Amino acid sequence: MMSLPDLLLALLANFAWGFNFIAGKIGAGKFQPLFFTSIRFLFLLIIMLPWLKPAHGHMKPLLRVSFLLGVVHFGMVFIGLNAGGNIASIAITTQLYVPFSAILATLFLRERISFIRIVAIAIALLGVMVIGFDPTVFNHLDAILWVSGAAFAMAVATILMRQCPNLGVFRLQAWIAAVALPSLLLLSIIFESGHVQLIRHIHLSDLWSPLYSAVAASVVGHGIVYYLLGRYPVSSVTPLMLLAPILASIFGVFCFGDELGWKLIVGGGMTLLGILLVSINPDALIKTIKLRRGMLKKG
Repeated sequence: MMSLPDLLLALLANFAWGFNFIAGKIGAGKFQPLFFTSIRFLFLLIIMLPWLKPAHGHMKPLLRVSFLLGVVHFGMVFIGLNAGGNIASIAITTQLYVPFSAILATLFLRERISFIRIVAIAIALLGVMVIGFDPTVFNHLDAILWVSGAAFAMAVATILMRQCPNLGVFRLQAWIAAVALPSLLLLSIIFESGHVQLIRHIHLSDLWSPLYSAVAASVVGHGIVYYLLGRYPVSSVTPLMLLAPILASIFGVFCFGDELGWKLIVGGGMTLLGILLVSINPDALIKTIKLRRGMLKKG
């Protein structure tokens, strides 16, 4: 059982990640998505500089992972947030990296996948399709496509992480920021405009959103999860993080007046249920229940 202080830490991480969608939408609208993400990683790099140390013999996979997470994943997420639509649909769709990772692990790492997990993945993907038919979401399908791409990029990065040693969350965050900052800034210069005007009219108060995204989401959120994973099994920690998209949906209603239609609620519930079943390893759970029942009968 997780202790009360650790449960409160998990709740804090969920709040940090949930509100990150609000900060990201506001910041992407203010600065443009790629430029906002560049500023975000500038703050993160400044904070993480002490951990920016080479990983001898593992730099190539580390740089690949950093590019996929920093440039592709985060770039697509904030482009999706800026594309419009409902915060709930974006937040839930980002969680598709879990079933995507399971599929990729089966294809490329030859990991066995049970029938229950296959059904769970199908439920999660079907849930996203139901979300897509919600009228509010249907008008902004490009946002769902961007975020689905971001989830797939994160899944690929998760598989590639198997080639890296356990570098620690802060060291990984430092390299993600170091790779993402110049790459995203270059992409912003190519595909976005008005940078000089933005910089001239920027106020310190405008920087709260990229600063929050860097500190709360990356440092606090990932730091807490890394701490919890060091104390508890993955199957105990991962399901708790599914509270983040639910909180993001609630924040979206209060901050932007988002409407939660029945298709979004049903589809979101299906997706989160599927992701939960993929995360907790149902086969191991069934074996544990049977074992405990056997012990009770013997007792």
